[in-house]
Amino acid sequence: MEEKRIILLSCSQFDREFLRQVATAVGNEYRTGVMTEECHLDLNPFYNPTRRQYDGDRLLRHIPLCTASHYTKLVGLFRVDIYIPILTYIFGQAILGKSDAIASVFRLRNELYGMKQDEKLLLSRTVKEVIHELGHTFGLIHCQNHACVMRSSTYVEEIDLKSSSLCTGCREQIAHGKK
Repeated sequence: MEEKRIILLSCSQFDREFLRQVATAVGNEYRTGVMTEECHLDLNPFYNPTRRQYDGDRLLRHIPLCTASHYTKLVGLFRVDIYIPILTYIFGQAILGKSDAIASVFRLRNELYGMKQDEKLLLSRTVKEVIHELGHTFGLIHCQNHACVMRSSTYVEEIDLKSSSLCTGCREQIAHGKK
């Protein structure tokens, strides 16, 4: 199996330590190094004023243009509220079995739900979401194991209930030739 080269692309302003911690956790889960890069992307063309959100489909198609680096997998990390036409909002999105994914911390923040800011919880949720979206790029579909990071999450509370790890079955699928 070819060596995985993952890039975590910061498409919004993030604290470097936060990005380092996300990259380290993702690298530990996928057993590879994760590089971080910054992307200075004008988000205005992706904004839908009717929905007051950003078009996830278009962002996903655009992020490969934001890096000149060679990569196996690329995850664009955003702070804005993202959606796809068939859903009210999304935490992230990926192209199944391909190389690109996006994730947003917007709906992962406690403050959005009237609760106290919690950076540790935000980091945990972000790590889970990035690992989840990368799983899709490796060909994994949603898992029925409640503890697996590949379990589908509609609400932020569901993200909190699952672990940040792939279950044995999902890990085996990647090891046996999933992209």
